[in-house]
Amino acid sequence: MDFTLSEEHLGAQDLARDFARREILPRAQEWERTGRFPRDVVRAMGELGFFGCVIPEEWGGTGAGYLAHVLLVEGISRAHFCLATAFNVQGASVPRAIVDWGTPEQKARYVRALVRGEIIGCHAITEPNAGSDLAGIQATARRDGDAYVLNGTKMWITYAPVADLALVFAKTNPAERHRGISAFLVETDTPNLTIHRMDAVTGSNCLPTGEMAFQDCRVPADALLGPENGGFRVAVKMLQSTRVTIPARAVGNAQACLDAAVPYAQQRHAFGVPIGTFQMIKKDIAEMTAHVAAARLLVYQLAWLMDMGKPCAREASIAKLFASEVGLTVALRAQFIHGAYGFSKEYPIAGRLVEAQFLRIAEGTSNIHRLIIADDALGYKKADRE
Repeated sequence: MDFTLSEEHLGAQDLARDFARREILPRAQEWERTGRFPRDVVRAMGELGFFGCVIPEEWGGTGAGYLAHVLLVEGISRAHFCLATAFNVQGASVPRAIVDWGTPEQKARYVRALVRGEIIGCHAITEPNAGSDLAGIQATARRDGDAYVLNGTKMWITYAPVADLALVFAKTNPAERHRGISAFLVETDTPNLTIHRMDAVTGSNCLPTGEMAFQDCRVPADALLGPENGGFRVAVKMLQSTRVTIPARAVGNAQACLDAAVPYAQQRHAFGVPIGTFQMIKKDIAEMTAHVAAARLLVYQLAWLMDMGKPCAREASIAKLFASEVGLTVALRAQFIHGAYGFSKEYPIAGRLVEAQFLRIAEGTSNIHRLIIADDALGYKKADRE
């Protein structure tokens, strides 16, 4: 087994590192202070091909693959987790779903624009009473002539307040649970769609999250993505792509916590010596380092399997569960090492800790993935079953 990264993959790592040093780190504090979403930086990332790794070249991507995607995600997340979120909606979820299920007209209209960062996307699944239970969504879409009429509310939708395009899931046959879900491409300036920003729900002031309310919102019939009542399959395949992005973000976030904890332990003195010389601090640093390394290997393995086209739903759940749990453990230990400064805005740890907690919930909670892994191991329900 060869663990050596190719020149292309090393180039992706260098690209993320250099971009972060030039465009993100010098400006991140200003974004947090003002709460401004850095749309211009998302556009710059798109122009450099950051979001095109899992998109075919014919639709504006680079086709570099999931491992290259993961390396870019990790590098940007290590610098600032707000911008790492863009890899989900600009590269892995919305445009990938359109490539997989869209008509030629839908692909031509949206995919290149999303990948280049010219328009901002979001995907809208979660509702006030439906999170992990996708089949339990209550938003509806009723066919009316040459249009569908959408009604319902979506909550906690990342990028909703700044998005130009939303991939919305709603029931076209409410009696059929998951077999009655359809997917729609809805432009956010559509009449009777109202979006409200929900502040302070993540560790970043400049990561916009919102509520989307549809009240007799008419969208053209050609906004349907995939077959009517086929939205559950659209969502499942889409989430397979995003579930490599989330653990990569968790690894980058955990590495950032470790990057902050090590120099702090070297510089902070107590009882006349650096706290890094204390055995219990050494224990924390050692375990943090080992956990991040293990999580990274699981995520890279998952990306490799996806690039090979191999079934990997089980491995996706393992990587997501382990990386997100490691992310929280590492963030908590980094906060402990920082002491009271771990709660201060002067240091990045407090925001990183909130991000780590969020990543345990995003794209399937830890408990959902525990169930998937256990059911597969016990033979009750194979993870890769359609």
